Amino acid sequence: MRLFLTSITMMLTLSVFGQDIDAQQADTMKTQNLQNITITSRRAGTRRVKGPTNAQLITRDELFKAACCNLGESFTTNPSVDVNYSDAATGAKQIKLLGLSGTYVQMLTENLPNFRGAAAPYALDYVPGPWMNSIQVSKGSSSVRNGYESITGQIDIEYLKPDNDEGLTVNLYGNTMSRLEANADANIHLDDKLSTELLVHYQDDFGHHDVNDDGFLDQPNVRQWNLSNRWKWKGTHYMFHGGFSLVKEKREGGQTHKTAPDTHHLYEIGIETDRYEGYMKHAFILDPEHGTNIALMGNVSMHLQDANYGTKHYSVNQKNAYAQLLFENNFTEQHNLSVGLSLNYDYLSDNDSLSMINYQLKRETTPGAYAQYTYNLNDKIVAMAGVRVDHSSHYGTFVTPRFHLKLTPNEIVSLRLSAGKGYRTVHALAENNNLLASGRNLVIDDLEQEQAWNYGISSSFYIPLFGKTLKLNAEYYHTHFSQQAVVDYDSNPSEIRITNLDGKSYSNTVQIDATYPVVKGLELTAAWRWNDVKCTYGGELMEKPLTSRYKGLVTASYKTPLGLWQVDATLQLNGGGRMPTPVNGLWDNSFQAYEQVSAQITRWFRHFSVYIGGENLTGFRQKQTIIYAAEPFSSTFDPTMVWGPVQGAMFYVGIRINIGRL
Repeated sequence: MRLFLTSITMMLTLSVFGQDIDAQQADTMKTQNLQNITITSRRAGTRRVKGPTNAQLITRDELFKAACCNLGESFTTNPSVDVNYSDAATGAKQIKLLGLSGTYVQMLTENLPNFRGAAAPYALDYVPGPWMNSIQVSKGSSSVRNGYESITGQIDIEYLKPDNDEGLTVNLYGNTMSRLEANADANIHLDDKLSTELLVHYQDDFGHHDVNDDGFLDQPNVRQWNLSNRWKWKGTHYMFHGGFSLVKEKREGGQTHKTAPDTHHLYEIGIETDRYEGYMKHAFILDPEHGTNIALMGNVSMHLQDANYGTKHYSVNQKNAYAQLLFENNFTEQHNLSVGLSLNYDYLSDNDSLSMINYQLKRETTPGAYAQYTYNLNDKIVAMAGVRVDHSSHYGTFVTPRFHLKLTPNEIVSLRLSAGKGYRTVHALAENNNLLASGRNLVIDDLEQEQAWNYGISSSFYIPLFGKTLKLNAEYYHTHFSQQAVVDYDSNPSEIRITNLDGKSYSNTVQIDATYPVVKGLELTAAWRWNDVKCTYGGELMEKPLTSRYKGLVTASYKTPLGLWQVDATLQLNGGGRMPTPVNGLWDNSFQAYEQVSAQITRWFRHFSVYIGGENLTGFRQKQTIIYAAEPFSSTFDPTMVWGPVQGAMFYVGIRINIGRL
């Protein structure tokens, strides 16, 4: 805490000595000189992506509104994406989109599928926030170009580019939960065509916090090293983009020594992860005028993890290789055709000390082909129809159709419709290995390939109001499963079973959001989302447990006229929901609604900026995050009944330094 207060004092002192706008803000300003008049406008941090899909682009301007230490902390101001802890012991997080878990969201890094299988539980921590240039969130069935796995949507992460302006940027961060971070990115232009980039990240959570005195750490102590080297070569008719990265992480959690002085009887959690990735993209531009090009792209990864949950041991070795060859051509301004071939290979070898898996799929090879046609009539009518055919070495041949339509009759309103199918191969234990922290028996059946249809309708309105523009969006999505891997807490109080769906499973989501620039420099966003998510458990159709029925969000962002100061604040209202069927009355049948407030103040200088903020400023936290914490080796011990914040108020301070050319 003393370090934190000292950092605040340094920040306030620094503000006396600088009065220039930070060079980093150049990207957020558009300036046009008209004789003796200068008009300056502020670009939106989140904006709709042109095209038939319902997609939003979250830029660095939006990411800078919060600390954004990693991907999991990048959606604080976003009304569409929820990020929640999966349990109160391991620090695993999951994204929820359209009311469903993140396994139904296809994760991409620069249009390449990534973070599948064993990487899923902790993937949100593997992408440092300062490395990201933007995030694109697409809802509903997406393009068939990226594969068949998108069911509720896609999240595509764009990293900083090697050919960005040359220089070195450093970001330092610390918070009151004893977390320190250091990030650096450097670009070097070797000549007018070749450039390279080095990205470095270090994180250390060194505290041992147990605010609620349940004998368990509120969050695990995490130490992570993350390194990436990226290259880009850009010619007239050929482009290359490639690189490699590695992540080394160690998580330590569980009981504190003050609870159990005998260290031989502590319930400890230890997870060590080594992840290696490599990717490459080749683009051959045949006819720039008609957008005719051939591209070959792919990535490989190896994910090694060794975990201990009390007396349970789990290890996994996952290797993945993906390749895609595509051809694209604009025959005319109205007609576009994209066709391609893809190949995905998965190898996953995992083992657990209790042998809970009834069947284990180790290898799967899936070649596929797709065709996608887009018709564009002066941006008034845009229709995109695609179909792909894939053949799994385990599940056989399956077909994925998808269709998108956008209607824009005038500048005020646009309407989007979508329908499509998605498939997913389940690696149940790898994707849910954090459930091993529970004292319940984890049982996994022989699982089928997941299949689901998604339908959506969304509308956007740009309404002139008092000399400004009110942006209003409304949308509805329906997802229903014909095959699903169901995590069943309800049927048997002594076990968690992952089994095949036997009955109905669906989600309905309605969202309305509006953005309006109230006065110069001040922008407000308000959103409301309602979730109706149900699934069949033990023959009974019930609400999906641990899922909020609704979410409300209000954000305010103000920047002073010269852009020297920026203030951002967010209020979230998270609705209540159903708890899994209580065991011996150890928890309630439902959980309550709760509010969270976060805020940040940023001071911009010529070559650096300093920021100070806080999260969960209401201090609300779930009272009982771990069931039967006093007896962690019993069958009633369970840290997975998490529906709200596991930590109270947290404050942070940071500095971003732009050193310039090396």
